[in-house]
Amino acid sequence: MPATLPRFIVMRSTLLGLSLLGASVALPQHAYAQTEPTKAPPHQKWSFDGPFGTFDQASLQRGFMVYDHICSTCHGMRSLTYNDLLGIGLSPQTIGALAHSKQFPGPVDEDGQPTTRPGTPDDHFKAPFPSDAAAAAMMGGVAPPDQSRLALIHPHGADWLYAFLTGYHIPAPAGVAAVPGKFYNDWADGHFIGMPPPLVNGALTYPDGTPATVEQQAKDITTFLVWASDPHRTARHHIGKGVVLYLIVLLLLAFAWKKKIWKRLHGGA
Repeated sequence: MPATLPRFIVMRSTLLGLSLLGASVALPQHAYAQTEPTKAPPHQKWSFDGPFGTFDQASLQRGFMVYDHICSTCHGMRSLTYNDLLGIGLSPQTIGALAHSKQFPGPVDEDGQPTTRPGTPDDHFKAPFPSDAAAAAMMGGVAPPDQSRLALIHPHGADWLYAFLTGYHIPAPAGVAAVPGKFYNDWADGHFIGMPPPLVNGALTYPDGTPATVEQQAKDITTFLVWASDPHRTARHHIGKGVVLYLIVLLLLAFAWKKKIWKRLHGGA
């Protein structure tokens, strides 16, 4: 007789399974209901769309340039290390030089005074402010949000980021009363925001010669921010493709073996 599990273990396992199932179904729906926007931004064509999408490395590198030259003035990226930039195709030498150009807090010297040190590839991206409190004090009471997970905050992710970055109107549309010190944006809450348009035509010169229009910069920085929110997604996709291919081959071999066995049994009958 096969051994059976005690009844209380079976009951507890069943209840645990039902609890996990309920959580997996109910919680995402509730979270989405809290953040669902009133309207969806226009859908853009992205190379990374879909389960087998891939990132355009040229766009990723241009997007990092936009972040490094423009966005990093106010916005941090605390979840990334400089070494993570290997994932967008930067060389170890370039990454080392980039990290070394940043100054980080070092150990206290023999006189008890704080020191600084050059960055290393293992350091997280240097923050623009020493703390969120300092950021809020210098930016009118509101600390600029960290951009590491910005693409995950909004349900429409990349499409919303692109729409926001290209949605400024200066001056405000006809019939809309201007708000002193604020800027009109189609996709900002209440349509007015304290952040001025971060992107300007020709503000950068891309090394590959791509025209640095506002739309192109917005597309590139959006691509980079989506990648930054999950920098290991491409590696997981490659592993997933390999697993799927392996399972397909295994299924075909199993089917062929089954046919061979049944053929022998049928012939023997």
